[in-house]
Amino acid sequence: MKYTLFIHTNHRQTVPTKVGEYSFRKMTRNADKFDIRILWVYDFPALSNWHGQLYLREGKRVPWNMNDPLSFAPLRFLPPQLMNYEGRAIVVDPDVFALADIYELFNRDMGGKAILCRRVESSAKPSFYTSSVMLLDCCRLRYWNWEKNLDEMFSFKRDLWLWMCLKLEPPESVGTFEAEWNDLDTLTDRTRILHNTCRMTQPWKTGLVLDFMPEALERRLSKKWGIIPRSWIHRVRSLIEQKPYFPLGIFRPHPDSKQERLFFTLLAKAVELGIITRDEITAEIENGNVRPDAISLLDQIFAKGFILR
Repeated sequence: MKYTLFIHTNHRQTVPTKVGEYSFRKMTRNADKFDIRILWVYDFPALSNWHGQLYLREGKRVPWNMNDPLSFAPLRFLPPQLMNYEGRAIVVDPDVFALADIYELFNRDMGGKAILCRRVESSAKPSFYTSSVMLLDCCRLRYWNWEKNLDEMFSFKRDLWLWMCLKLEPPESVGTFEAEWNDLDTLTDRTRILHNTCRMTQPWKTGLVLDFMPEALERRLSKKWGIIPRSWIHRVRSLIEQKPYFPLGIFRPHPDSKQERLFFTLLAKAVELGIITRDEITAEIENGNVRPDAISLLDQIFAKGFILR
């Protein structure tokens, strides 16, 4: 059976993408048993052709922005089609890092399910599936037609949020795996995959000007100026995400210093192996995608030696 790990991403996530790919290769003893493929959003004109057009998200019609840090999200539903609906795929976000052998997940008994993922429990809102890390039995997903589903999204027949939360899937087709296979900003001895999912505290962005409008700010704007249509607020957000014309704040340090240390240790090892160069990191600093002190932090890691966890 063919196995492929897919990392879907865009140009703003180049450094974490390469670090993530390195982590999956580093942690496996079965590198010859699966492939790794990176899906760069601009390689798929079906997405870029819709730039500026309205689509449906959380019941609202908002403009599609290829510069949005999360513009890669629809790509997570493309792998079964790319694999001709054969074998198994694992699809992960670019801010995901392996601490165990991903081959263990590939070999999981799926119990007849088409999809295995994590179900997120929260006291603040109803529980939901997160598709940011998924194990897919491709032959059971022949009804996924990516281009058709995109057309539905831009013709307001498919809500992106419902799509991402797998609420449009037959309930019997979705199963779950342990939280440790998609540990959301949580690092313990049980963590198999660490996901730095909180955009405000991603370790490689600390101190940079925010490149998106936080949901909390959007809610405050909606509350303060209730007469302003939410679609207008979404348009303002879209403009901000294309270029930060005015500061909305800065990315904060991650509350768990161990996770910052883990990321930069992985990055340092990737640099040592030539997977990513200092010049590439410098370019990403200049592009505003990586924190300005990244090279200094790398030098500290090199000085102290490589100690993961």
